[in-house]
This record gives sequence, structure tokens and C-alpha cells, in this order.
Amino acid sequence: MKKSSSITTFDEHLEKRYGKAGEEGRMAFEAKAKAFAIGELIKEERRLSKMTQEQLAIKTGTKKSFISRIENGKSDIQLSTLFIILELGLGKKISLTIE
Repeated sequence: MKKSSSITTFDEHLEKRYGKAGEEGRMAFEAKAKAFAIGELIKEERRLSKMTQEQLAIKTGTKKSFISRIENGKSDIQLSTLFIILELGLGKKISLTIE
């Protein structure tokens, strides 16, 4: 199938904007995207648990502003803090897969 010159794939767009996979700019973009995805996961689990950011912060010994920054992908989160928020704060279990 012949590709139109005006249509680009998502991968082509990422390469043009952030560089090829494995390059510094692309890796930085992907790290931020994953941080955002983790924040969205935490936000959704908190909402399903019918908790406010303030309630989750109190339960996990953090501040509401920190929970907000995590949920918005604006803060790096240590793995230990991720476990505390999800397991202690929200009663969830974490399973990691490495490919």
C-alpha cells in the first residue's frame, strides 16, 4: 500500500519531535509520559476508593500538594513512595513486569 506523503504515523511524529527511540530527547519524553500514566492510575484508583487527595495524603503521611503533583505527572516519585500510596493508601497490590 502506497503511503500518502502528507500522512505520518504516530511513531514518525514521535521521531520528528523527540528523536529516535533510545535517544536522549525521546527517553526524556517517554519518562514523562510514563510518569503521567502512573499519575492517572493513582488518580483513578483514588477516585474508585472514594478518597480525596487530602484523605490519601493523610493516610500516607504526605501532603495534598504532593499527591496533586503526582496525579498530574509533575513530580518524580520514588518507588518506595509509589508502594506506600498504592498499597498502604489505596489497598492495592503492585505487580511489575520487565520486558
